[in-house]
Amino acid sequence: MNSVCRTILERRTIRRFKQKRIPRPILRKLVNAARLAPSAANLQPLEYLIIDSPLICEGLFPYLRWANYIAPHGTPPPGKRPVAYMVMLVNRNREMPVYSSYDVGAAAENIILSAWELGIGVCWIKSLDKEKISGFLKLPANLRLDSVLALGYRAEIPKQETLTESVKYWKDSRGRLHVPKRRLNDILHINMIKSRD
Repeated sequence: MNSVCRTILERRTIRRFKQKRIPRPILRKLVNAARLAPSAANLQPLEYLIIDSPLICEGLFPYLRWANYIAPHGTPPPGKRPVAYMVMLVNRNREMPVYSSYDVGAAAENIILSAWELGIGVCWIKSLDKEKISGFLKLPANLRLDSVLALGYRAEIPKQETLTESVKYWKDSRGRLHVPKRRLNDILHINMIKSRD
């Protein structure tokens, strides 16, 4: 199995991070991976704000919501919080609104997979206070905040489980996160032709 497929199969969302700084050239490399993702009509409306200042990271943290299914246990405690963030921004002057979320998804996945190969964990956060973050970061009006990627070297490895009854992830008595996923045979369809009713 090649490294891309292995990375896809091994990747998990990480919410506990080592307090080791990520070198800025690596963060730039992650943005470059995002830059090369597919883009609708090749408009390339996405821009990226790297935050690696401990002071700004600390100021951003309260505006993010973590792992609602297991709240408050999903929120990283002091000493396990992200050491960097990648803020996903959409340039309003370049976007086709109906397609920009696809661009964000493709770019975020490029970042997440590239980071995983470097031992860096990521939590992609859409549950956040966009208005307060935009004000805190003093974002210009032409840049719309979409989501935030929390980054840091991995301090946990969640375990994948087969989905049975509930999609809710959970922590065991040792604090390890378990994440249910649907089975391949439950989601795969081959040569399906819809009937004409």
